Amino acid sequence: MTAARHKQNPQSEFSYRDAVSCYLVCGEPGSEGKMSEETLKRWREQIRTELDNVVDFWLKYSHDTEHGGFFTCLGRDGTVYDDLKYVWLQGRQVWMYCRLYRTVERFRLPEILEAAKAGGSFLRKFARVSGVGSGDGSWKCAFCLTRDGKAVKIQRTIFSECFYIMAVDELSRVTGDQDMQLEAEQMMEQLIFWVRQDSSGLGRPQLSGDVPTNCMAVPMMLLCLVQQLTEGRAEQGVQKYRELGSWCVKQILQHIQRDGTAVLENVSLEGKELLGCKGRLQNPGHALEAGWFLLQFSAERGEVELQQTAIDKFVELPYQAGWDKEHGGLFYFLDVDGHCPTQLEWSMKLWWPHCEALIAFLMAYRQTKRPELLQKFSQVYKYTFSHFPDAEGGEWFGYLTREGKVALDIKGGPFKGLFHVPRCLYMCERLLDELLVSA
Repeated sequence: MTAARHKQNPQSEFSYRDAVSCYLVCGEPGSEGKMSEETLKRWREQIRTELDNVVDFWLKYSHDTEHGGFFTCLGRDGTVYDDLKYVWLQGRQVWMYCRLYRTVERFRLPEILEAAKAGGSFLRKFARVSGVGSGDGSWKCAFCLTRDGKAVKIQRTIFSECFYIMAVDELSRVTGDQDMQLEAEQMMEQLIFWVRQDSSGLGRPQLSGDVPTNCMAVPMMLLCLVQQLTEGRAEQGVQKYRELGSWCVKQILQHIQRDGTAVLENVSLEGKELLGCKGRLQNPGHALEAGWFLLQFSAERGEVELQQTAIDKFVELPYQAGWDKEHGGLFYFLDVDGHCPTQLEWSMKLWWPHCEALIAFLMAYRQTKRPELLQKFSQVYKYTFSHFPDAEGGEWFGYLTREGKVALDIKGGPFKGLFHVPRCLYMCERLLDELLVSA
């Protein structure tokens, strides 16, 4: 697969070891924060090559040709260390393969399409579990499956279903299977019901001491699904989710707290700050991801004020709060009052917040051409490409200590699969293409 693709793309022979040297050769932004066209080209070539290498890693090591689906618990060298299959990651990998196949010519290869179909078949056959929660539970998905598809664990959240929808909808686009599109939309209706009307079907008991909470991840994911289900579709399909998209944006904006000086992960249903550690929690990576979701939405709707809010409050603000000024990189969690967060991994540097920061700053710059945004992209880029990619084993490390040393050398697990890294590289490559066309 590698040889075939690189035959189509001979310019992409750009090794990871060029990452830091590329940055040093290109230099820091000038006094006006401007980047040369040559710098943008070098970034694009490294990102392009890194995307090829990451996809190759998962094509080589993750496919279960016996039972279907994908192994995601992969060691540094691609060795499978656990054969449990996590539905979030099954859905994400199907989505990623389909998106690459559909939109990037060099990935329009039979083996990618067949892998996506096989993964989708496994997902549709085994992920949905009946008899969970209220009613027949026909739309509830497992969180974890055995290698041969037996349900092991179910979460009382909507996220397995979210990634199921993403996968099935994107697969419908590359196969032309309208039944899959209908299935994705039917599951979406169930999610909307759970979130906005009655959550009892999730199986979560309503306890007297539990404070109802607006967790930012929920409206973020629903907004992501609105964008997925409406992209390129007829006006009727767009209008179907128009009100939901606006509702999601309002819910996300409630997380701007303390007179606009902080984005908090959890707020009350009325948009007020909650008491205790839960209320003070900040997740810079989530805020940055919400930032580029809002940027996409504002661009689609032509909402300039929302674009500015997205940049100021969900891109620049979490970056300022979350960047480790001593060691570099983004903290995983913070307490807005400066207390030590209760999450043991709070000070670690994880792969995905840096991926979201790269997308957010480059998208913000693409939309506004504000040079300081590209400067910050450059800073995140330098840290990310000098710490996470593994030049020897391929793919990226996911979990670093605060000082930037590798804490876990695994390439995949229950939460890391073929998603955040390739999505980031894919989107940044496209954004850089657009910037170079307009340069």
